[in-house]
Amino acid sequence: MTKQVITRGLIVMCALLVLSGCSKSNTAKDAKSGDPVLVLDAGKEPHEVLRYKVAEGTTTTSNMDFGLASLATSSKGAQLSVVPGVRLHVVSGPSIQSRRGTRFDVRIIKAEALVPEGADPQLARDLSKSASVLNNIGGWVEIDDRGIIQASELNERAKRADVPIRLLVMIINARTSLSRVLLPAEPVGKGARWEARKDLVLYGFKVSQVDTYTLTEKVGDELRMRVAIQQTAEPQTVTFDREGIELTVESFSMYANGEIIANLNALEANAAANGESAGTLKVRTVEGTEDVEIDRAFQVRMTVTYDPGAAAAGAAAVAAEKSGKSGSGY
Repeated sequence: MTKQVITRGLIVMCALLVLSGCSKSNTAKDAKSGDPVLVLDAGKEPHEVLRYKVAEGTTTTSNMDFGLASLATSSKGAQLSVVPGVRLHVVSGPSIQSRRGTRFDVRIIKAEALVPEGADPQLARDLSKSASVLNNIGGWVEIDDRGIIQASELNERAKRADVPIRLLVMIINARTSLSRVLLPAEPVGKGARWEARKDLVLYGFKVSQVDTYTLTEKVGDELRMRVAIQQTAEPQTVTFDREGIELTVESFSMYANGEIIANLNALEANAAANGESAGTLKVRTVEGTEDVEIDRAFQVRMTVTYDPGAAAAGAAAVAAEKSGKSGSGY
């Protein structure tokens, strides 16, 4: 049972360890009703209102590098799992002004495995083939001028059976947490700190998340921030009837730190973060019960290319295609 137990445990922790949620986002504990952001410190004067102001037709391109390693240990063995690095080439836009803010398509143009130097050629081919499954996955997203998602949907390519859904969930959530910062409603200044609290439901497990942002510098429309992300899960049990497995999360915590450079005129932000998580699972099958401890380490980096001069050309293209054509979701 050991291999099955450890594999299932890794899957669960992969589901829990995300950098933000595409599920519902609840109000911060002490924030005003309906607002997911709570200002902890307004920072130094002068204060000003921070808002995204993305011109119609804006397109932002970015590269995202993602890596993950896990160590699962039970009384009967251990398993080290290292996800080969993945680099995604992503295009967001062109943007369209909507009633609720800004809507734009997001698509992975190309996904490639970061194969270690000297790797076996067959392994390199296999890794590249696996990464290519993510090609052309995307969708659309609609956000308001504070970065709060109003609506989103994945495209049909993302719903194919051969797409690794757990990895896809992690990629989407990492991007939404780091590339589009939720901005506070009230004016703030340098040194301001605010948090966004989220209650996530991932594969049946409930996870609480707090993202804390610190504004270190603002030059024109460019914001420099530090981010600290924390996830915790209370003890809970979920049953997977098809597999005949009952999983109990006895403890789970994740901590990550990073830096973000966001241009208020762009659709994405430059960001880098790394973190660790630890969890304890109890796995029950017809063969018996096993305790599994899982430790993980991960890192993510996003590098953006934003060309303000392309906005006008993009706006013209959007105007030409506005006759009822809609994107497919992200």
